[in-house]
Amino acid sequence: MPRNSNDFGLSRRTLIKATGASAAVAAVGLPVRLFAADPIKVAAVYTVPVEQQWVSRIHKAANAAKDRGDIEYVYSENTANNDYERVMREYAEAGHKLILGEVFGVEDAARAVAKDYPDVAFLMGSSFKPDAAVPNFSVFDNYIQDASYLSGLVAGAMTKSKNIGMVGGYPIPEVNRLMNAFMAGVKEVAPDTKFQVAFIGSWFDPPKAKETAFAQIDGGADLLYAERFGVSDAAKEKKVLAIGNVIDTQADYPETVVASALWHFEPTLDKAIAEVKAGTFKADDYGVYSFMKNGGSSLAPLGTFEGKVPDEIKAKVAEKEKAIKDGSFTVEINDAEPKSS
Repeated sequence: MPRNSNDFGLSRRTLIKATGASAAVAAVGLPVRLFAADPIKVAAVYTVPVEQQWVSRIHKAANAAKDRGDIEYVYSENTANNDYERVMREYAEAGHKLILGEVFGVEDAARAVAKDYPDVAFLMGSSFKPDAAVPNFSVFDNYIQDASYLSGLVAGAMTKSKNIGMVGGYPIPEVNRLMNAFMAGVKEVAPDTKFQVAFIGSWFDPPKAKETAFAQIDGGADLLYAERFGVSDAAKEKKVLAIGNVIDTQADYPETVVASALWHFEPTLDKAIAEVKAGTFKADDYGVYSFMKNGGSSLAPLGTFEGKVPDEIKAKVAEKEKAIKDGSFTVEINDAEPKSS
């Protein structure tokens, strides 16, 4: 039986395949008889420590569901990609009815496991689409482009040099769409802004992210987009500003982190739990539950920067947020790799 790990040495996942075919969503759910009464047994398989930004949001939502009494919850962290299939199978064999995780580096193996356990529901972070051939395997991703765009509006008002550094993990859709939305927000406020874009080739390497950020500051950046841990540390040391991603770290960097685009996994997980309990879980794309209008993302409070961000920008953010929520404004989802300008 997998157990929690305290080894923080492994990266989250390897780079996904460059292309993949989309498939139709399956129409047939899992049989009702396969699922037990409350609480259901849920397991998660993570390739990084639960402190890592992205995974921390899944872990937080799962613990909230556990505290409500909806689920029993166990997890394994720091699971290497070459061990991922084994851990999934052990959880399935142990009777867990919903298995969570992120399979960006092990797509084929994960879907093969799901085929072998048709009575188990799988909800996995993925850049690919659901497949009718695997009706018990659903996908999700952090579509928080709405909040990223709003954070860009703030950043555009706060940069004085009109030079922004951006440090990401890998140039894959889940990263690209957030960076592109952020850049769109910046350009709306400060169209002449230049961007330095870099990817560190890792999901959890704070020292490398920090060094990359230092280089961008040396290149004239006075504000950094911190897609990875380590970037805000560089910003703090060099006394420049930063914009956070997925989680709010302003409490740790009160004079550095101006705003953050937050991901809330609760709507995604709660939907899956309800489907499993009803016996209607099927292959589906849960990405929409990360949209702001569904409560899946938000802009963190400005906090220590409340009085430093211009009033006209705060008003613009509020106006755009309202429009996003009521559907009168849509933030473009652009998965193309962002480039330096």
